Amino acid sequence: MYRITLDCHGVPVAAGAEAARDIMEAFRLHYPHENNVVCTFEGSTLRLVAENDYDPEGLNLMDEFSDNISACIAEPFDGDIELVSVETLD
Repeated sequence: MYRITLDCHGVPVAAGAEAARDIMEAFRLHYPHENNVVCTFEGSTLRLVAENDYDPEGLNLMDEFSDNISACIAEPFDGDIELVSVETLD
């Protein structure tokens, strides 16, 4: 099992808190393979933390996060998604 942490920087402040809630809800409803999903917004950064048993490099989660950011934030911005960490859980 892996715990993956991703950050998206440069998120418009006006959209961030609502996007975090919407992204958590989208993962709950549409991504049953991702567990213990938490999305938060602080400053101009969306942080996503999720656990799964198949994505040791976090690439699939990064793709899903990107898709949801695009769906939840209408205002264009130049945010980059950064892989913060991948922890192996016992």
